[in-house]
Amino acid sequence: MIWRALALWLALAVAAVAQEGARLDPEGSAIRTPWLGGVEAVLKLSAPVPWRARLMDDPPRLIVDFRGADLGEAEWTHGRRVTSVTSGSLRPGWSRLVVGLNGPFAITRADMATGNGATVTIALEKTDEAAFRAEAARPEPPEWTLPEPPAPAPAQGRGPLTVMLDPGHGGIDPGARYQGYAEKALTLQFARELQAVLVADGTFRVALTRDSDEFVSLEARLTRARQAGAGVFLSIHADAIRSGEASGATIYTFSPNATDRAAEVLAAMHDRDDILAGVDLGGQDDALARVLMDMTRTDTTPRTERLAWTLERAIKGQDIRMHTRPRQAADFAVLKSPDMPSVLLELGFMSSSRDMALMTTQAWRLRMAQAIRDALKAWAAQDGELRFIVAP
Repeated sequence: MIWRALALWLALAVAAVAQEGARLDPEGSAIRTPWLGGVEAVLKLSAPVPWRARLMDDPPRLIVDFRGADLGEAEWTHGRRVTSVTSGSLRPGWSRLVVGLNGPFAITRADMATGNGATVTIALEKTDEAAFRAEAARPEPPEWTLPEPPAPAPAQGRGPLTVMLDPGHGGIDPGARYQGYAEKALTLQFARELQAVLVADGTFRVALTRDSDEFVSLEARLTRARQAGAGVFLSIHADAIRSGEASGATIYTFSPNATDRAAEVLAAMHDRDDILAGVDLGGQDDALARVLMDMTRTDTTPRTERLAWTLERAIKGQDIRMHTRPRQAADFAVLKSPDMPSVLLELGFMSSSRDMALMTTQAWRLRMAQAIRDALKAWAAQDGELRFIVAP
């Protein structure tokens, strides 16, 4: 995928003495929408740190980055001109605040007042669409590009098959939330437990796309899988669907056409989380690339379908409750890699109290991990035989 710089760094303030370990004071911070119009962000920090602010489009949003400051994951309140507010870690040493906007805005003020800590104030006023897009289309200076995430830990284990486990979300992207739980924490906990089960079996080498609370873009997740030489990519999630009811483990494979509306919504939510965090997924495929990917998928797709079917059988074999439609398809960006079998497993749905009770139980997670182990072993044995038979 190609990063298209759609933003202009509109402000850069570096404190005279930057202090590591600054923290956001939630009580002294607010996202306001004055009744006369506009949007105002007031961010109270325990110490001055380097920071910068910019606007991005598609969708319109304000992004504020801080170096050496912990923004936490506070629940922000906001007015009608703000569509969403998210804050959290983005890269080691960097935190990000993302304020979704309901239309085109211009930054009219961006400054830091020091003394008794520091207070960053950013004011925005409505502007016309053309002016906003012109500002947002300017590329960021190369020297202001944030560092890439650190390289993932090497795969563990000595088996012939390398499995890349992908704990969904992380860092500034918490995923679904429910009664104090965040999806990013549940998926990481399960991925670590599953890794231990697979490594102990001796059949696999296992790597994780992330092994900490860090933001890893969808593109970087696939890149890390290729770097690890993964033969299988398993993305782990525990989403929440507000409309309708969804419960039980569900297995998704890639398709440009979703199985149903719920699957389409989930895929759109995953891409939206990446975009809001500051990553643009647009413009990544040209016509030739699409043709080559379709040719590669001719081999990969049937292998992926066999993997999904084997996972379903093994999960049911552990007497784990599954969705009424246990195998579905959707346009998940994280499943688009054409060169390795890839599936997305919803352990359950955080919007289901029954699923939440199970996912937070260690005994249930162990049964699910054992089911996945058994499925991967059965699939690998069958896949090796089939590929040997059809090989020229």
